[in-house]
Amino acid sequence: MKILVVDDHDLVRQGLSQVLKGLEQGIEVLEAAHCAAAFEVAAQHKDLDLVLLDYQLPDVNGVDALDGFGARYPELPIVILSGTADQSVMRQALNKGAAGFVSKNDSSKDLLQALRHVLDGEVHVPPELLEGDYLPEEYQSDGAATPRQLTPRQEQVLYLLLEGYSSRAISQKLFLSEETTKTHVSAIIRAFGAKTRLQAVLAAGRYGYVKPPVRPT
Repeated sequence: MKILVVDDHDLVRQGLSQVLKGLEQGIEVLEAAHCAAAFEVAAQHKDLDLVLLDYQLPDVNGVDALDGFGARYPELPIVILSGTADQSVMRQALNKGAAGFVSKNDSSKDLLQALRHVLDGEVHVPPELLEGDYLPEEYQSDGAATPRQLTPRQEQVLYLLLEGYSSRAISQKLFLSEETTKTHVSAIIRAFGAKTRLQAVLAAGRYGYVKPPVRPT
């Protein structure tokens, strides 16, 4: 598993790198000090599983960086990390397609739990927002246009996305190259008029796509 940590403070990146090694054995943590460097690292490591992105970066804030990641790597889950607990910022990040929002004041245990949820294909909504019955716009909206028809292979990929599989795991399960899988994921995202994999999965649920009774082989 590969995780990219984007933060402009060396000590924060180093500390997070140590914490993230608690997710599983053999995890590789990559680092970037700003958004431009993060895009370069992501371009060199097509097999990234997750990005942990600081909200306050020297070249762009994390919420705006979501647009850049969404355009380049729509299948890659992004979790925003912030020292602020501003609920409007949390809502903005989640509505822009972040797979989660984590406070720097949270414990290491809470951080790892949140990231496990995201890696399982879920959305991590901060407790502060859950107390207010918050739901991301993708859950609330029902005004999306009917999606374009998916091919049988794209439907197989979509069902595995619904089950929380990463692009790498889908490739292994369906005996596809990772590039082919990412092409299918990108096509699914476009079919639902979404910007990210997360948004496409949420939209698919609204259109009746659920875990299949017999999982694809």
